[in-house]
Amino acid sequence: MTDDARAVWVAYGAALAVAGAVVLACPAGAPIATVLWADVAATLAVFACSRLYGNSSFYDPYWSVAPPLIGLYWWWTGDGGASSLRVALVSALVLAWAVRLTWNWARGWQGLGHEDWRYVRLRERSGGAYWIVSLLGIHLMPTLFVFLGCLPLYPVLAAGTRPLGWLDAVALVVTAGAIALEARADQELLRFRRERPAPEAILDTGLWARSRHPNYLGEMGFWWGLFGFGWSADPGAWWTGVGALAITAMFIAVSLPMIEDRMRERRPGYADWCRRTPRVLPWLGRRAGS
Repeated sequence: MTDDARAVWVAYGAALAVAGAVVLACPAGAPIATVLWADVAATLAVFACSRLYGNSSFYDPYWSVAPPLIGLYWWWTGDGGASSLRVALVSALVLAWAVRLTWNWARGWQGLGHEDWRYVRLRERSGGAYWIVSLLGIHLMPTLFVFLGCLPLYPVLAAGTRPLGWLDAVALVVTAGAIALEARADQELLRFRRERPAPEAILDTGLWARSRHPNYLGEMGFWWGLFGFGWSADPGAWWTGVGALAITAMFIAVSLPMIEDRMRERRPGYADWCRRTPRVLPWLGRRAGS
């Protein structure tokens, strides 16, 4: 294990320990609030390591590492009335998503000598105030969005009592399909990068011929699928859809514009490709260049 990898393991071990201490300190009977405070505390621990090493990419795997632990806590504190079949199904889907996404991060990780270009750009623009930008925008804001996205897991794993129904079938198709879509899109992107294309080259084959961001489409679909399960477990849990809505809004309004601005700067043909290819949802009857 390299020193950089060891530092990341230590950081996340410390974050888990801090979160555990917060859970023990919180009063019983408030599982959602307890997870929120533990989540924030763990994020602050990761942020401290980001500051120590001068690299905000310490936070990158947090997105996929936190949800299984959140779900595990809610299942553990539940009263046992949740549908065991739904619990097993959703737990397997969340774990599959988390393992795959974390593995995708790990295989592309370049060590602590490299930092995500978005963080570098924010550092350049914010100057001495970057630590505030990093704390609020890179660490705490995504943590809040992931927490909101996980809210449907509470009725699924702890509070919902309804048996499986047609909405679960829809949610299963959406969630599993989203995981598969994102996995294939990430694999196509990895293969494209390993081929070392020309700097101006654009990935416009496979899934990327129908959508400029099929990987993000899969990620958004995953959170909407979780909402479907939560709503099925408890019809009164319609409000947990705020998580999928917030994550979708973040991608559409913040993440994708940043990526596309950079692509236009680096690839002269990107603007033309944008006119021929939808941003997220594919035109099923057309392909790029047709």
